[in-house]
Amino acid sequence: MKTNEVLQKDVQDAIKWEPLLNAAEIGVTAKDGIITLTGTVNSFMKKMEAEDAAKKVKGVKAVVENIDIKLSNNSKASDNEIANDVVNAFKWDIEIPGDDVKVKVEDGWVTLSGNIKWNYQREAAKKAVSKLCGVKGVIINIKIESETDDEINKKNIESALDRNWTINGIDIHVEIAGHKVILKGIVDSWYQKEEAGRIAWNAPGVWEVDNEILIDYITRLSRNSLM
Repeated sequence: MKTNEVLQKDVQDAIKWEPLLNAAEIGVTAKDGIITLTGTVNSFMKKMEAEDAAKKVKGVKAVVENIDIKLSNNSKASDNEIANDVVNAFKWDIEIPGDDVKVKVEDGWVTLSGNIKWNYQREAAKKAVSKLCGVKGVIINIKIESETDDEINKKNIESALDRNWTINGIDIHVEIAGHKVILKGIVDSWYQKEEAGRIAWNAPGVWEVDNEILIDYITRLSRNSLM
């Protein structure tokens, strides 16, 4: 099992490896698999990058993100300017059904709402907004309503999970409840947990994914050694 010191250094190195981030801006503490990030960055995108980098480190069970955003004068924008930039960004992104996504901007915070057909469209909308100057945060209130009422095919999801090299061989249990997929099991990292969720979201008919997968590297290793 990684000590707090080793896990802290691994996360610091992961953050340092990201070209967008300046390692000196981000403080990292580790305690029993829980990572706390502190510091100040000049964009919401950097804040997201730091969190994503930490989640990908093996042994990280949870991330507490206390990073502040302090915009430079060049990055500041009015709410109207941000709203216009969001609308224009959606127009140029073929993954985002811009007409179905409602945009609200208040004090630099962007709220996205509406109903769309696929989760990847929701993720694309969040990513597009995160890159814009002046954005302090993104609130996602978008709901997924699949264009098909067909029953979710459990076996297809299980096969897709098994094909993915990052989680191949890990016992992830799939349950179906109406239009909802429930995932259970134990994985090594946040990255594997989120990858399993992403795969489940790709199944036709899915409106919701309840990702109950636990992150516990040592427990999973112990189980494998007994098999």
